[in-house]
Amino acid sequence: MAKVLELPKLSPTMEEGQISAWHKKEGDTIDIDDLLAEVETDKATMEYKSFDRGTLLKILVPAGSVVQLGQPVAIIGAPGEDVSNLAGGGGAPAQKQSAPEPQPKGERAPEAAAAAAPSGDAPATTAPPAARGEAVSPPTQPAAPQPSSGGRVKASPYVRKLGRERGLDLSNVAGTGPGGRIVARDLEGLKPAAAAAPAATAPGELAAPEVRPLSMMRKAIARRLTESKQTVPHFYLSIDVDADPLNALREQINADLAATAGEGEKPAKVSFNDLLVKACAIALVRVPECNAQFTSDAILVHRRVDISVAVAVPEGLVTPVVRNVDRKQVLEIAAEVRELAGRAKAKKLRPEEMANGTFSISNLGMYGIDNFGAVINPPEGAILAVGQVRREPVVRGEQVVPGRRMSMTLSCDHRVVDGAVGATFLKVLRQLLEHPTQILIG
Repeated sequence: MAKVLELPKLSPTMEEGQISAWHKKEGDTIDIDDLLAEVETDKATMEYKSFDRGTLLKILVPAGSVVQLGQPVAIIGAPGEDVSNLAGGGGAPAQKQSAPEPQPKGERAPEAAAAAAPSGDAPATTAPPAARGEAVSPPTQPAAPQPSSGGRVKASPYVRKLGRERGLDLSNVAGTGPGGRIVARDLEGLKPAAAAAPAATAPGELAAPEVRPLSMMRKAIARRLTESKQTVPHFYLSIDVDADPLNALREQINADLAATAGEGEKPAKVSFNDLLVKACAIALVRVPECNAQFTSDAILVHRRVDISVAVAVPEGLVTPVVRNVDRKQVLEIAAEVRELAGRAKAKKLRPEEMANGTFSISNLGMYGIDNFGAVINPPEGAILAVGQVRREPVVRGEQVVPGRRMSMTLSCDHRVVDGAVGATFLKVLRQLLEHPTQILIG
């Protein structure tokens, strides 16, 4: 018996998802745990796997459509099974479809005319043309798909995104989907069009902006950060740290790693950020009030140190969590951060790998930023924003000498962290960074 497949909840905070790509096509045999489709959620691109066996009889939602939880997306059953009564049961994508093209007055849409059936009260049919001696025209062939001629391009946000990435002009692409809609397969093998000059605008007229539909991740970022700034009372504490000792330690560690690497083996490396993550973990153990979160009934002071590390991806920002950082060595942390960042950029993180952090670090030093204030990642109570290591003159004793400095700003939830508590945390962190051997033995 045929079964309708509905969109399941693929992450704890998921309310809707966008079908990025189908990995099975109609007529394919499906087994339990087969990958059916990839679904972009508010956190990552998730794999939608089958819980049933059968044949994929009908795909109800094309790739690129936004679908609500529980909405029908496909039908599976026995080969050749009639599913016409199920296929018409509301599997249309949640995303708004293009409005039908207006028809000239008095004419019927071709689809409607083809679908209309004669009623029981219809008058008797006339004789076929041949019986009346009229010439019979040969049956016409279905018209080949035609490119859009200056009208609205019928394509999903996903297909439009593919077109932008490949430099394609979708107005010149012939759509093979329903109603001439452009689908992902229509873009295969196409070459980018030559760059066209921007359309001239009349004096005083504003050029139309490029419209970029919001991705699921961007919607989630907008929602959560707005919630954070509107509901969490932020305050900020900044310090400037002598980064020369930390730089010397990092260079020594990396030199030792290179010297002990096997022939042809790529040596491991430790970054400033890896050392900083470990230093923050030690500081959080010593000042646990910063490793806390606010609830309506109590302040929760965590016994675990799970640090969220901000990673920039093309769609926005994700925060994979390094667990139990206080119990790990620097090399373990370095390897884990690199592995999590790589999977974040490939959109392969699992939802649980981005949840339940107790403290966050955001580092924009690699972009040449000296200092900034970050937005707290609820329900965490604080986030540390880290700038670049700057080369500048510093005073040592009675002399001005070349040195390295690094600026850091701690954003605190004032419901959880008071000014003195945040200042104490930064004092401990500065001590660790300016005497970095404590990071290795802490």
